[in-house]
Amino acid sequence: MKLDKFANPIFNEADVFDALYAGHQSAISNIVVDDNYEFSQLSNIAEITFAKNLETLATTVEEYDAINQHYWFMPKQYYTFDIQEYCISKCNTVDEQTRVIEELTEFKNRNLMQLLQWLKYFVDTCLAENIIWGVGRGSSVSSFVLYLLNVHRIHSIKYNLDWREFLR
Repeated sequence: MKLDKFANPIFNEADVFDALYAGHQSAISNIVVDDNYEFSQLSNIAEITFAKNLETLATTVEEYDAINQHYWFMPKQYYTFDIQEYCISKCNTVDEQTRVIEELTEFKNRNLMQLLQWLKYFVDTCLAENIIWGVGRGSSVSSFVLYLLNVHRIHSIKYNLDWREFLR
């Protein structure tokens, strides 16, 4: 396996066969592979369509991000999950609701709502599988929305942390 200029893994022939032998046939079509003769033959024989190398499809980081978001693995119910409704329902005060609306407005302006949906999926998966993650670090702990999604465990309003530190 090697990495492209965006640090995405590009799988080689041995990686693909290891995945096939491990019983991961359904995930094979989601991986990005080297563009070579062997993969085109495997694609024809096994009727597998491999993902395209996103590096060749994008010329800027913004284009890359827009393309890559369509390849995220996330169950369908999270694509339609209403982050705003969920976060507001978790608020206990008007100040918390105001903060959520302010932060979510900025997330929307930056086209990051799908990222929040994915984070909700990620946290739910970690909880379901008893996977432990940290309490939070860096500027992300200033986001009350991320606190409500359980991404971190620092109540940013209680500690008077400015959410603009995270989304600057």
